Amino acid sequence: MKLSLSWIKDYVNLPEDTDLKQLAYDLTMDTVEVEDVEYMARRFDNMVVGIIEAIEPHPNADKLRVCKVDIGDGEIKDIVCGGINLEVGMRVAVSCPGAVVRWHGEGEPVVIKNSKLRGVASYGMICASDEIGLGDLFPANEEAEILDLSAFEVPAGTPISDALDLNDVILEIDNKSMTNRPDLWGHYGIAREIAALYNLPLKEITPFVPDVASDFNVDIEDTDRCPRYIGVSMTGVSVKPAPYQMQNRIWKVGMRPINALVDITNYVMLATGNPTHAFDATQISDHIVVRRAAENEKLLLLNDKELELCNDDLVITDAEGPVALAGVMGGAKDSILPTTEQVILEVANFESTGIRRTALRYDNRTEASSRYEKAIDPERCDQALALSMQYFKEIYPEVQVTGFCDKYEKKLDRAQIDVSLTWLEKRLGKHLTNDEIENKLGLLGFDVTIDGDNMHVVAPTWRSTGDISIKDDVMEEVARMYGYDNFEATPFTTSFEGAINQKDIDLVRNIKEYLAIRCGMQEVYTYPWMNDTFVNAVLQNTDGVLKLSTPPAPNLSYIRSSLLPNLCEAVVKNERYFDDFSIFEEAQVFYDRDYSSPYDATESLPSQKRKIAAAFATGTKKIDVLFREAKGVLEYMSRYTHMEEFTFKKVEKPVWADNVVWMNIFVGDDCIGEMGLLSKKVSMDCGIKNLSVILFEIDSTMLKPLISRTNKFEHLAEYPETDYDVSMLFDVNTTWADIYDAIMGPKKAAALLKDAAFVDEYRGKQIPAGKKSVTIRLTIGSEEKTLTSQEIEKVAGQVLSKLGKKVGGELRTQ
Repeated sequence: MKLSLSWIKDYVNLPEDTDLKQLAYDLTMDTVEVEDVEYMARRFDNMVVGIIEAIEPHPNADKLRVCKVDIGDGEIKDIVCGGINLEVGMRVAVSCPGAVVRWHGEGEPVVIKNSKLRGVASYGMICASDEIGLGDLFPANEEAEILDLSAFEVPAGTPISDALDLNDVILEIDNKSMTNRPDLWGHYGIAREIAALYNLPLKEITPFVPDVASDFNVDIEDTDRCPRYIGVSMTGVSVKPAPYQMQNRIWKVGMRPINALVDITNYVMLATGNPTHAFDATQISDHIVVRRAAENEKLLLLNDKELELCNDDLVITDAEGPVALAGVMGGAKDSILPTTEQVILEVANFESTGIRRTALRYDNRTEASSRYEKAIDPERCDQALALSMQYFKEIYPEVQVTGFCDKYEKKLDRAQIDVSLTWLEKRLGKHLTNDEIENKLGLLGFDVTIDGDNMHVVAPTWRSTGDISIKDDVMEEVARMYGYDNFEATPFTTSFEGAINQKDIDLVRNIKEYLAIRCGMQEVYTYPWMNDTFVNAVLQNTDGVLKLSTPPAPNLSYIRSSLLPNLCEAVVKNERYFDDFSIFEEAQVFYDRDYSSPYDATESLPSQKRKIAAAFATGTKKIDVLFREAKGVLEYMSRYTHMEEFTFKKVEKPVWADNVVWMNIFVGDDCIGEMGLLSKKVSMDCGIKNLSVILFEIDSTMLKPLISRTNKFEHLAEYPETDYDVSMLFDVNTTWADIYDAIMGPKKAAALLKDAAFVDEYRGKQIPAGKKSVTIRLTIGSEEKTLTSQEIEKVAGQVLSKLGKKVGGELRTQ
């Protein structure tokens, strides 16, 4: 939210020498987070008001003209301009060399320099409104129309910031820091807070006293959803521009001026934080009724969005039907029209949660709904009404109030809390006198009564809609008003008797480091919701998958029960940039509590678990190579992260996997995950066009870290070892595990054999049908001497013999 310091000063008289950095710091430390402080005049450095003294044709361009412009101090400058509305005597905005503008209001900012345009020297630039960021404040009627400042009777050379009252300081507040402070969503609320922080007087808003009696009526059918509704009918108004100061202030804090009737309602909302609305009275039939919508009732909003309403929506209606979506937006038919001469002003209070549900349901959050959502107090309607009527009378001197109705059906009770002073002192860690406490709270509008150790606190109405509800809230008010910086740090003594080892937490950290550092993978973070496209492609079944009642988008309604859909989406996003990459994610997944585990049908999953998943994508490697890389990452994981080893079996194929290339991952007898090649159909459904993708996903809560270290030290070989490669033919169904067990099993093939490793597998024309060639690397060595070639050949022969007997292997001869 943006705030104008000059606007705040309407309500609290800040000293002229106020240090703005200190003000921003104090607000941040004690009230709300000030994200930025902008000195608005700096946007318009080197920009002045110029007066056109003469206009001459450009010698080399029909659409350009050479203007002689007085820019102050008697300086007349030639400026080439293509504006269509240039006139002698016209006041214009001149960007002198050094000013920053955007050409035609688009593109990157550029710094103005002296230059030649079609052969004619030009000093600076005569600007259109959108070229200097004033397009919303001074909207152009046509393209190439220059900003006309003739209405501002200032001398030539006056800085634009002075001429247009732009010498202001804009405070940008982090909205999240005041979510629970509905009283701060307007300039008056912030001014009240500053007055309390600096013990300054706050200007009171004089209440409006109606002096008309009429049969104008408002009916409220649901007082829980609408505690208060004020309606004022008026004549003697018209659609015309608001005074410049009102337009200026609305624009400075990020809104767009429209016309006086609409600007009054927006100005009052920005001032008090209480939204207001104006209806064209001639379009309202009979009287106003506040009720819930009927099912499938229709309403066309001001933004031309047509809604089909439900019974949970609160609407403002007349005898013919809905005229506004309460607290969100007015209807197109009944709001301010170009011919409006009579209005009904709405100043109302609506229940917060209902407004939020409605705004989210129709994806139609507005400035009004964002304020009502925070739980505004009904008493604030008095301030909004008073300011509204003040501005109507100032802008429309002939205005007549023809009807007034204030329905306050459900009064707001001020929050009352009892706080023990002993408890307060213990929590603060500091003794404050009763007078100090009463003074601090009194500045904030609290009524305080102290009786012995008990302090009875009555919160003001603007803090009684949920903000102040428990004694801890009162403690916070005392602490921040005293100043968090004023609390001295108190040293404390403690002792650590033993280290706390969280093996499961350390294991997850070790796995992430292993994947990122040793395996060279990139960690990704995805949202906790899933895109429907990837849910349907990868999961193919949504049983037990939770849905959001108000998703961030219609196609993002499912909460992730697996990390794989989002990883596949990440693959799609990266495919256009990389041919080969690998990514992983460790995060929570969520299940319906009644949903059974896909890994163990007898066990009911809790609502949340953590999983680790990865995707290996390639457009250049063979699938078997990619599969072995992924499997190798899993096989070595236990060694480098100190946990129980994985085993791999084919028990149940994942729905997303290829029919052949897949495995289930086990720890002991427990299936903890799965890996496999993403099938062609699933890849196409995801939009993965040219990559082969291997996925794995494991349940990190089922991993078993080793309690103590089981690895042992082994000396490096004192004598050289030899790698001996041999290629053998095996039956196509023979697995590497069978081959390795035959070589290195309990009865090792040879005493001098140190290890055996898989090198390659080949199937081709030279290989008989039903066979495959496997290349094995044997590591052979002795701890006593360097082996001769004959001894090495002897060991290799023993291995070949063992493989022939155990698994039917035979030496490949071609």
